[in-house]
Amino acid sequence: MAHVLVLTLVFPPDAVSTAQIVGEMAVDLRALGHRVSVVTTTPHYNHDPDLLARQPLRPWWGRLVQRSTLGGADVYHTTMPRKTASIPKRLAAWMLFHALSLVVGVAALRKVDVIVTPSPPLTMGLAAWLLGAWHRAPFVYLVNELYPDIAIALGVVRNRTVIRLLYALERFVYRRAAVIAPIAGRMRDRLLEKGVPADKVVLLPNFVDADALVPVPAPNALTRELGLDGRFIVSYAGNLGPAQGLETLLDAARLLRDLEHVVIVLIGAGTMWDTLERRIRDEALTNVRLVPYLPFARVPEIYGATHLSLVPLAASTGADAVPSKVFRIMACNGAVLAMTDAQSDLAQIVTDAGCGFVVDPGSPEAIAGAIRRAAADPAAVAAMGAGARQLVLGRYARPVVMARVSALLDDVLRTRS
Repeated sequence: MAHVLVLTLVFPPDAVSTAQIVGEMAVDLRALGHRVSVVTTTPHYNHDPDLLARQPLRPWWGRLVQRSTLGGADVYHTTMPRKTASIPKRLAAWMLFHALSLVVGVAALRKVDVIVTPSPPLTMGLAAWLLGAWHRAPFVYLVNELYPDIAIALGVVRNRTVIRLLYALERFVYRRAAVIAPIAGRMRDRLLEKGVPADKVVLLPNFVDADALVPVPAPNALTRELGLDGRFIVSYAGNLGPAQGLETLLDAARLLRDLEHVVIVLIGAGTMWDTLERRIRDEALTNVRLVPYLPFARVPEIYGATHLSLVPLAASTGADAVPSKVFRIMACNGAVLAMTDAQSDLAQIVTDAGCGFVVDPGSPEAIAGAIRRAAADPAAVAAMGAGARQLVLGRYARPVVMARVSALLDDVLRTRS
């Protein structure tokens, strides 16, 4: 079997959802008989003591590079500071990771047959190409978010010279990758519009381990802990960042103050925490709760307690990303409130499953209106979510998607031979 190198910015025991997906992919590739090596970072998004206890890190090059194992995969973790809102600091951290990952990929690994690397950031493709050139191995570029498009749409990158350089890097990565695998249909269409040859583009959606997600219905430990038994709960669990457009949700919360039984619960961590906390306090939004990050083990409690789960995607980014949490929610038979453009991949998923509402992410009135309708008929909302799990099992379950990953790598390896 092949020696597969997974080059990724996040990986367990980091508890962010992308890390979990990549970790499960590595474990499954190892179970298929491949030798799997991973070059990644130390946890810097979500620290989960339980995950760290199960996958302890051991010093290798001191604290600069540490090692662990996951499901038989050998994992090298380069040091990485906690995620920050400072763009210069984040760029410096990425540069450190790329430098160390190249050294580890050259010095520690032998006879790599194929490299798999997920984006973002876009520079992952450049690092994969450099390591591929050293090992004479092709690389598969997994497109989780379209960069630099999403950064431009969010206003993170405005300098025209920087934008031109990023688009040049994007074209370079697409030319050099053996396969480019977007996670959704509109992202695939955008790649084709950018001139990527159709025979290099393979649709490969994110997946969910549905067997690991059995919701714990309310009342449960979480509702008791938060004092929310008997309330109609609208929740969001995940990264609290600019890409989620959560400030518009707070605008909607102001319009729902008359519904005393409705509460919006925001669970997570991120660069928008202080801003959200300040607005909730200053505007006396007593119908909004801000809860720190909860470990993955409590996800069944979160979705079991929730009547309507929020999946927000900032305006103008609908063709650039699909939040993987939508599949977790659907696997738990949850109803979804998708705050996204009507033509987005996320909207299409929710519409196909008939499992919720799609609203304009920039309209507080539309968001509040959907929540108001849902709170008026909880039984109908529960029925919306009831069939979502079946769609997940057929299209997005871990065994289904991993079979496609395995077939894709077999094709790449045959072409290399």
